[in-house]
Amino acid sequence: MVSSSGEINAADLEILRRAERQSRLWPKLKKFCARNPLGAAASFVLLIMIVLALGAGFFSTHHPYEIDGLQTFAAPSSLHFFGTDELGRDVYSRIIYGTRISLRVGFIAVGISIIVGTIVGAVSAYAGGWVDYVLQRIVDALFAFPTIVLALAIVSVLGTGINQVITAVGIVNVPRVARVVRASTLSVLAMPYIEAAYCMGANPSRVIARHILPNVFAPVIILATAGFGTAILAEASLSFLGVGTPPPEPSWGTMLSGAASQYIRNAPWMAIFPGIAISIAVFAFNLFGDALRDTLDPRLRGSN
Repeated sequence: MVSSSGEINAADLEILRRAERQSRLWPKLKKFCARNPLGAAASFVLLIMIVLALGAGFFSTHHPYEIDGLQTFAAPSSLHFFGTDELGRDVYSRIIYGTRISLRVGFIAVGISIIVGTIVGAVSAYAGGWVDYVLQRIVDALFAFPTIVLALAIVSVLGTGINQVITAVGIVNVPRVARVVRASTLSVLAMPYIEAAYCMGANPSRVIARHILPNVFAPVIILATAGFGTAILAEASLSFLGVGTPPPEPSWGTMLSGAASQYIRNAPWMAIFPGIAISIAVFAFNLFGDALRDTLDPRLRGSN
């Protein structure tokens, strides 16, 4: 590791730096778990969801589309952990594969809302004047509609399908992100170091990239984690109403609609287990978002 002259080469130096970063990360994780036990438990649940989504073929016991006419409405057993539906499909396997759709909707829809909302909010606050006025009136117009109603309107225009659902869920969350980013940007623009940056000759693009966006990053991350639960719930609601993920895709919302509601008395497991999956996912994302807010918000650090 050390040469004859006593100098450390670049590769060894990088290894030392990586080890130092890892040694700092573990105490931070322990501190996070100690201060936010519910947030730590929620992050563990989310990690399990990601593992299930990536290894759905390994963890499932049946193919999600496999139909067995001799096992229709079978009660939960060792063969079918969560029972079967009206076509004899294994509910447990469909829930496992449904995790993929829920996480896909969550990640992509939240990405759309964060990117578009950040751009709209930052441009609105930075430009000011008539640009700010026009953009904020558009945001107000979108806020005037309930989330599910606006999502239904967008899906009715775009058509049904998983991609259309993702787009609709992403758009309905843009106003919320835009408002928060705009408020954070206005507070940053009032700081003395912004004026100092201009006095040193920094152009607007550099001010936005180096001084504004990094300082609004924390609330955006918090919105993103909270938006995951909202996105999953919105997809489930649209699928329940029949305009979301089309069958036979194993979406949790699709599993709740249709036959599950018709046979709730004879086969309650068809609705109970998908409902539990939705509740756990949304609850975990909300808890994780709250814990992340407590960690990143400097006003709340001292209270933990």
